[in-house]
Amino acid sequence: MARTDSGAAAGFKRVARGELGYSPKQVEKFMEAARAYLRGSRSSEVVTSHEVRTVAFDAVRGGYDASQVDAALDRLEDALARRERDELIDSEGEDAWLHEVGYLAGILRNRLLRPDGDRFRRPSRSGSPSYSVKDVDDLCHRLLDYLEHDATMSADDVRTAVFRTVTGADGYEETQVDAFLDRCVELIAKIA
Repeated sequence: MARTDSGAAAGFKRVARGELGYSPKQVEKFMEAARAYLRGSRSSEVVTSHEVRTVAFDAVRGGYDASQVDAALDRLEDALARRERDELIDSEGEDAWLHEVGYLAGILRNRLLRPDGDRFRRPSRSGSPSYSVKDVDDLCHRLLDYLEHDATMSADDVRTAVFRTVTGADGYEETQVDAFLDRCVELIAKIA
């Protein structure tokens, strides 16, 4: 259950006092820095789409609702990726942007072209949770269709992908898959 007290200035609801949410102080500090950068404040530090994609906040009791903050971060990442693309094209030309997109697409395509069941490593510990090979491979087929056949796919399709959990070598190592999917989001955001 969410509370609506304080946090309204940041636009996020708080979770109930006994539940865990994101640290309001950390969220507000990060979001204010991002807003200042987007407004073009001369004193602001550059905030990149990569920083938004990889930011992590402490979990605190009664903090901000994680799903609301994550949704705002997704929108912010997309806005910054568009800005980065436009700035690159303005400063170095469309060829520089195409080169950057092509380079990243090539790296991703190499992994996507691997055979089903061999795209990612298996967990080193037998009891570790891992992602269902079939579920991950199915998403990889969709990503390959996006890259090679202009199939429709959004960054949110990748961000919200859910995989069944399996144990150990029956699945792919979660951290490697997550890192790869982050790069896929980066690419799709650069193109969109």
